[in-house]
Amino acid sequence: MTATTLAPADRFDMAAAPMRIGRVRLAVRDLERVSRFYRDVLGLALVEDRGETHLLGAGNTPFLELHGDAALAAPARSDAGLFHTAFLLPARADLGRWLAFAAEAGLRLQGASDHKVSEAVYLSDPEGNGIEIYADRSPAGWTNADGDIEMSTDPLDAESLLAEAAGTRWTGAPAGTIVGHVHLQVGDTAEAERFYAGLLGFDVSKRYPGASFFGSGGYHHQLAGNIWNSRGALPRKPGHAGLAGLEIVVGDRERLASLARKAAAAGLEAVAGEGELRLRDPWGTQVLLTAG
Repeated sequence: MTATTLAPADRFDMAAAPMRIGRVRLAVRDLERVSRFYRDVLGLALVEDRGETHLLGAGNTPFLELHGDAALAAPARSDAGLFHTAFLLPARADLGRWLAFAAEAGLRLQGASDHKVSEAVYLSDPEGNGIEIYADRSPAGWTNADGDIEMSTDPLDAESLLAEAAGTRWTGAPAGTIVGHVHLQVGDTAEAERFYAGLLGFDVSKRYPGASFFGSGGYHHQLAGNIWNSRGALPRKPGHAGLAGLEIVVGDRERLASLARKAAAAGLEAVAGEGELRLRDPWGTQVLLTAG
């Protein structure tokens, strides 16, 4: 299946979704090495250097926070936490340009797939944090005749992607690049659904064997959780590298207040501040909800 570069009017308006991903926070053992990777390989810009924290993003908008601590232990593959952070490029041609750059640079990729709703390439950073770099297809083709979102894992048409970008070169993540979704490793998908759908209010947009996908505003998924490596995982232990937290931007302060009341009624520990609410998911990942 091929597609042409989407016109702005034919792209999903992530900013209009009731909930979307803001920043992703990673705790890393070698800050300089990991930060350099995201700049050199993904083309992110260093928006702010706070010493032990680097804020990276595109177009002066930070969406990846790296916190360095050499004393951190490496997480086990079976731990709950991050499966991958998915960086959404504005256009299909951008993904083609990045794929050509990756081939020229001899980058080691871990996979490439056509998911019907999107086209994606997978790799990891130097400390094993999973990465997806992807471009969406037109939302008009995401659903079946019943209105249900249809996703699959088919071979990527790399030749078509490269042809779309022919004559142009990758010069870094373009303005408009965002974190489109975060895919988590969880201990139990039903428990993940109770937290991310039942409490926070995401829709369960799709279920696969061992995985649940959560969308807001009609998007195929801003979050996902799977047990492919982490079935039965317990809450994460402190002092380990990996996913330190994620920000979910909600529509307004009224919605934020409603979530705070739901968390209190569920007996969850929650810290409310001016325009924000801090929770932890069942595996200890800090979830910061902020009013957009």
